[in-house]
Amino acid sequence: MKISTTAVLALLLAPAPLAAQDWPTKPVKIVVPFAPGSTPDMVGRVIAEDLQARHPGTSFIIENKPGASGNTGTDYVAKSEPDGATIGISLGGPLAINTLLFSKLPYDPAKDLAPITMLTALPSVLVVPSGLGVGTVRDFVALLKSDAGKISYGSIGAGSLSQLCMEAIGLKAGGGKMVHIPFGGSPQAVTAVIRSDVQAACLPAIAVTPQLASGAVKILAVTTAKRSPFLPDIPTLTESGIDVESDAWNALIAPAGTPPAIIARINAEVGDALRKPEVIEKLRTQLITPVPSTPEEVSARMAAEKKLWADVVKAADIKIN
Repeated sequence: MKISTTAVLALLLAPAPLAAQDWPTKPVKIVVPFAPGSTPDMVGRVIAEDLQARHPGTSFIIENKPGASGNTGTDYVAKSEPDGATIGISLGGPLAINTLLFSKLPYDPAKDLAPITMLTALPSVLVVPSGLGVGTVRDFVALLKSDAGKISYGSIGAGSLSQLCMEAIGLKAGGGKMVHIPFGGSPQAVTAVIRSDVQAACLPAIAVTPQLASGAVKILAVTTAKRSPFLPDIPTLTESGIDVESDAWNALIAPAGTPPAIIARINAEVGDALRKPEVIEKLRTQLITPVPSTPEEVSARMAAEKKLWADVVKAADIKIN
């Protein structure tokens, strides 16, 4: 059988199969939907540093796009070219919970984004002022049941995981409605607890642990499913009789339509980075645990997170717009 010159030329010029695609082929932007200095920003910079070392001829640029509870940066990723040159870090809010809090999002997390891998998880803690005279979760629940209306709690913003966690604790405790006082971030919320301007808060552990030495605050429980390796002597909420579990996790995403071969390549490289002892140590100093995963596990976590908080959002009537 004869093959024409035209046919041979067509084969030679045909696009390479996805499995043969390389990454990166040009500078890569890693979009962080929060400000510099935030936990997602720190995680992004650790990953970018490792990727830069692997690919010295390519630039990996952190681009901070804060706003709208993480929606602005996540939407930017969703609307970028699906060629591997723009990836992003996002978390439970813009990937799941914000679908319950906002009447409309500019993107559909399930349709407009391609999950790559889970990145890290950060435990939160239930903290109270030491002067409150509360030593255990049981004591705090008794206080709630006696007069929840006199209990105010701080959070890092309306619709934040810290608000949802406190509302879930109130619901599970069977007490009345606490007073919510939102702050601009963890430092302000911690200061409010120290000053007893609020009687409780559910905040990232790393924001609270530096204050323990002063004796001004007391951690009653961690919110994770199991005890944190960073706080092994602190019981979980579940151990303490309150069936509430949450952690602050983040994941790496790409625009929907990014070729599977590129997704697989980035997944493998970032997974390798998160397993390096030096990376694990950098994250450990911030009480952060690396949790690399498959893209499918990210999708499952997004669905589970939405289901987990739907009843809390409805019961507490939490809406951002």
